[in-house]
Amino acid sequence: MRERYSTRHRRRTREFEAFVAGAGGRLLHAATLLTAEPFDDNPRARRLLTAALAETYARWHRLRGEDPYDRTRQELAGRFARAAWRHHRPAVPGLPRPPADEGLLARLSAQERLILVLRLYEGVAEEQTAALMGLPTDRVRAICTRAVTTMRSAPPSPAPTPGAAT
Repeated sequence: MRERYSTRHRRRTREFEAFVAGAGGRLLHAATLLTAEPFDDNPRARRLLTAALAETYARWHRLRGEDPYDRTRQELAGRFARAAWRHHRPAVPGLPRPPADEGLLARLSAQERLILVLRLYEGVAEEQTAALMGLPTDRVRAICTRAVTTMRSAPPSPAPTPGAAT
């Protein structure tokens, strides 16, 4: 009995490791986009992905034909959405923006980032994104359009440094 459990556990571990080796990079990239961190310094994204992967591993034997990538992406998005207030700190006039918010999508709100990443980077359909977020499809479409417009517009020019010569 113990030997059979050990064999199943090793097989499960090998399968999961193969999954992480194949999908881990793309999932980390998505997590980094969500947290708006720079790609070379992304501790929040790594923690978010680690938690999502841990949940996927814990449920690995119950997936039964379900796509593990899709399951992990849902877990990643759900965890980000539940903790979004920690991942988006708006700039306060007069104070420097924290270095962790210098990522590619830092100009977007957490909700805009989540929808943009799911729709454009991950290719999730509007209906699925809406269901995942608990929003109407029209609202997801409007938020995605606003996020794309924001990203296409020129970034705001940096505020002049006090005491700098003009």
